[in-house]
Amino acid sequence: MRAPKYGIISNVMNIVILLGAPGSGKGTVAGKLAAGDSRLKHVSSGDLLRGAIAAGTQAGIEAKGYMEKGELVPDALIAAMIKDVVAAGDAGSTMLLDGFPRNLAQAGILDGIGANVRAAVLIDVPDEIIHDRIAGRRLCPKCKAGYHVRNFPPKVEGVCDNCGEKLVVRKDDNPETVRDRLEVYHRQTEPLVAYYRDKGILNTLDGMAGLDNIVEAFGKLLAGL
Repeated sequence: MRAPKYGIISNVMNIVILLGAPGSGKGTVAGKLAAGDSRLKHVSSGDLLRGAIAAGTQAGIEAKGYMEKGELVPDALIAAMIKDVVAAGDAGSTMLLDGFPRNLAQAGILDGIGANVRAAVLIDVPDEIIHDRIAGRRLCPKCKAGYHVRNFPPKVEGVCDNCGEKLVVRKDDNPETVRDRLEVYHRQTEPLVAYYRDKGILNTLDGMAGLDNIVEAFGKLLAGL
């Protein structure tokens, strides 16, 4: 399969890149902000893939082919999906882009399609805290509700509050996988911090400040764009 060609984005929708290690809370913070403001759209790389496949777009059809063979979806296809989402958005809205770019090459693709990247926001959390956070996560396999053994425990230990299903530890959350994910983050994704700092658009938030404080600080940052 050939990756589709992608051109320059004509829509002036703002894009804010979310940076941070797995478990830093990027998705939680962005989701909370987007839920309270219709002008914000939280889009993860996973959302892009699922949405494009469900919509039957050309990029989605080609991406599905790669995924069914167990292969990574090429950067060019992800870029095409982002272009589709931006093109469908309102000019005055802001996309909180989570999970793309993951490396410098992908950042170059965003630049190449003329994406209006207004800011990059790093939620900074030490590795030892990341290990603790992820190790305590639990998931309901039935309704997908998330918990944490200490920070957000279920009412009954090991049991989902919503549907009573037994909670599980995701494969991605075991200690060995967490170490591997952090290693990949530091090697591939962390260089984006310097990349966006050099562009003068990097903003760093203290990931230890508590969810409400992080959301408030992020909201103020967005209001100033």
